[in-house]
Amino acid sequence: MPRRVWLLAVPGFALAVAGLFHPHHLTYDTSYRWYALHVPGLLVFPLVGLALAELVHGRRDAVAWLVRLASYVYATFYTALDVISGIGAGWVTHELGPDEPRPRAVSLMFGIGTPLGEVGSAALIVAAALLVYDQLRRHRAWPVVLLVPGAVLVHVGHIFAPEGVAGMALIGLGTAGAALTARRGNRTALPDV
Repeated sequence: MPRRVWLLAVPGFALAVAGLFHPHHLTYDTSYRWYALHVPGLLVFPLVGLALAELVHGRRDAVAWLVRLASYVYATFYTALDVISGIGAGWVTHELGPDEPRPRAVSLMFGIGTPLGEVGSAALIVAAALLVYDQLRRHRAWPVVLLVPGAVLVHVGHIFAPEGVAGMALIGLGTAGAALTARRGNRTALPDV
């Protein structure tokens, strides 16, 4: 299998694996793992958007630009969620110590991180839907249909198991499958508009 196909699959699969270890609740006991999972997430979450944008690489048509824009909005807003609710809230909770109740400030961090993440995951759904339309029309790349349920599951469950893990795995499969199908030269669809 070509290296490009593997590279497009890695971000989704890496986050799916990370989700298997992601605590469902932030407490002192889970805070360091919460923090430690989100630091590398800072590097990987944006790569999901890059993988989606790579599926329209080199094109200048309107759909390609909309995919890039939606992927950028996802990468930006979801990274903000990762920094605020993942890294920030995890670190503060850990630093407070084992017997400290969660302060209002940590709840306020979730109060801003969560809506930013929702904007990001909504943009992920938009990018996925655009790619399904585009890749089915251009390449008959059927694996791309996995992107929409994957994005919806991420919207519902972040990277928490089981929904978010399944969602990121579907995104990894969908990006890789679409890249592989397009690479094989199944170009029976319409030209760029």
